[in-house]
Amino acid sequence: QVQLVESGGGLVQAGGSLRLSCAASGSIFSINAMGWYRQAPGKQRELVARITGGGSTNYADSVRGRFTISRDNAKNTVYLQMSSLKPEDTAVYYCNADVWIIATMRNNYWGQGTQVTVSS
Repeated sequence: QVQLVESGGGLVQAGGSLRLSCAASGSIFSINAMGWYRQAPGKQRELVARITGGGSTNYADSVRGRFTISRDNAKNTVYLQMSSLKPEDTAVYYCNADVWIIATMRNNYWGQGTQVTVSS
């Protein structure tokens, strides 16, 4: 099995910064894409940012220029540096990863989520 454990959420004032981390552990052959999603109350889960195994990134329009996704392949960890935070960034943030369990078997995993609250 594979576990994704997020950390770094919390309460911050508008304009502030937070850094989220997500570490993958367990039966991992390799990890393909990793990403961050978020879900605000009453809304659908949405993609925030995604990074491929080769380092290519894509961002939601609402966070581009404010958030930066990165990864440390040696640590099986993905990060989300969030700056210039706005109240509308308030949500539960979830880590996601496409993990090769063995060379011929790939599964998709979610973390348990971490709350980010931005006060105005």
